[in-house]
This record gives sequence, C-alpha cells and structure tokens, in this order.
Amino acid sequence: MSVLGIDEITYGADDLATCRRFFLDWGLALVQEADDRLVFETLNGCRVIVAAADHPDLPPAIEAGPTLREVVWGVESEADLALYASRIAALPGFTQGQGPGQGRIGCTDPNGLSVRLQVTQKRDVDVQGAAYNTWNRKDRVNQASPAYERAQPIEVGHVVFFVKDVQACERFYVDNFGFAASDRYPERGAFLRCAPDGGHHDIFLLQRPAKDAGLNHVAFTVRDIHEVFGGGMHISRCGWDTQLGPGRHPVSSAYFWYFRNPAGALVEYYADEDQLTADWQPREFEPGPTVFAEWAIDGGIDGNTRRQKGVGTSDGKFITDKRH
Repeated sequence: MSVLGIDEITYGADDLATCRRFFLDWGLALVQEADDRLVFETLNGCRVIVAAADHPDLPPAIEAGPTLREVVWGVESEADLALYASRIAALPGFTQGQGPGQGRIGCTDPNGLSVRLQVTQKRDVDVQGAAYNTWNRKDRVNQASPAYERAQPIEVGHVVFFVKDVQACERFYVDNFGFAASDRYPERGAFLRCAPDGGHHDIFLLQRPAKDAGLNHVAFTVRDIHEVFGGGMHISRCGWDTQLGPGRHPVSSAYFWYFRNPAGALVEYYADEDQLTADWQPREFEPGPTVFAEWAIDGGIDGNTRRQKGVGTSDGKFITDKRH
C-alpha cells in the first residue's frame, strides 16, 4: 500500500480569464468550464482546477492572494483508502465522502493545507522520451533527437510549499501516508517521495526564517530535457514571464524552467529526475544558490530569437543590452 502520486490540485484565483489562457498555453487540456471554475487535465488525466477565490467549495487559503487550496493524492484501491482513513480519522479537518469529492477522505496538514486522497483517476499513457548517446552507451542510432514546438505535460509531478514547521509537516506525511525522505536541508527543508521506490520527490517542504505558510511552485513532468526547452520557449513566445531557467538542480538532477503563474506563485517544467529505491540514504545539504541550481539562465530564453533574453544578433555578431 502506498500513495501513487498527485491526482488533482485546486487553485483559488482572482482572474480566471488570464488563468485560462495561461494553462492552455502551458499545454493542458480544458475539459470543463464555468464562470467560476475551470478544469484542466494533463496527458494522464491529472486534474488542475482553477476556481474563483470566493468559490464556496474551496477550502481555506494558507496565504493571501491566488494560491493552491487543495492537493488530492491518488491511491490504488478502496481498501487502501479505508486503511488511510483509519490512520487520519482523529486528525484536524478529517472528512470522508462529503461534498463534490464523494469517495474521498482527507484532513488538514500542520501547515493548514487541505489534503485529500482518492482512488486514482489517472490513466496509463504511452509517452516516449528522447534516447541519449553517452560515451559508453549509444541508445540513439540513425535517429535525430527530438525538438518540441511546445510542451504537453504528462502529470503534476510535485508540489513545493513554504511551511511553518518543517519537522511537523514531514512527520505528518511520513507517519500517516508512508512518504519517504529523499534529502534534507537540516531543520529547513525536506524532500519527500510517496514511496521508497519512485522519483526524487513528490513534495518539498521548506521552512523560511519567518516560518510562514505559502505556495512556492507546482511542477509539471514532461518527457525529456528537449521538451523542457521547447515548452519554455513556447511559453516565452506567448508573453509569459520566466522566473528562472532553464537550468539543472544538483539535488534531484532534474532539468527545470520556472514561470510566474497567474493562479499563484510559480510553475515548473521538469524532466530527468533521480529515481530512488529503499536502499537510498537521505543526504543533507546547506541551502544556497549553487545547491539549488548547478547552472541556470536568469531571465530565460527568448522563444523567437532562441537566445537568452536581452541578447540578440546583428550581422552575425552578438549584441547585448546595457544590463549585461
């Protein structure tokens, strides 16, 4: 028995028209639409819901402004759901089979976030990523590597929150749902995966000096590094702002590109994260710029020139603006 991953997330936002345009540009499919609620899906059916901030069905917010209101995790069976229900029945905010989430269970985590579980609604998809050639392994022969005009995210891969008490939040997810620690910032951050065997992290909990609650980002899994680049340049062409990237994380080995999200905080395209087993021993890192990114492009890449923003070409020679 283990949690399988994120099945659904729900934002509370102020400007649904802008959010609609953003998530369509991001590569999600719009599957339901009302004046006060939008429902999008990734390729495997993971749902991204954006509702008006004052929608009556939304749980309380953990911070002011547009932000994530609820995370729904998937499990394999009704039997698993019943076992988890017995574990969390005494926790604050416990709920079972009420409202629009019939068949769900849930409670409130120590950070004030609404956490729900359901039998997974995601579907299997056949998605092929790029083959790679290294010095000692040639997996791509007589075949060009792909280039993408835009991204089509496969699923919501992980969520990252600022938390008031990182140790309490880590215990909540480990003790109640069987999450496993992958790596840590001592007394500051915890990278957790849903099960001993899996990707590097499904949730990252980060305690700032202010010990406040908030959303940092939601990360969308794409096929490979080439789709990180192609998706990011498409979003750039659409006029959305890069926060940082593309780049590469040393802690999880993943390639990333972060954008500002009108529904709240940031969103990330990422690919090629570490895969871990129960044999993995969590490491400890002191947080800092070089731990966060092995390398990263500040300001992003312009989707039209295919160069770093602020850098262009003239008569075959590189030119830069006065900021560089």
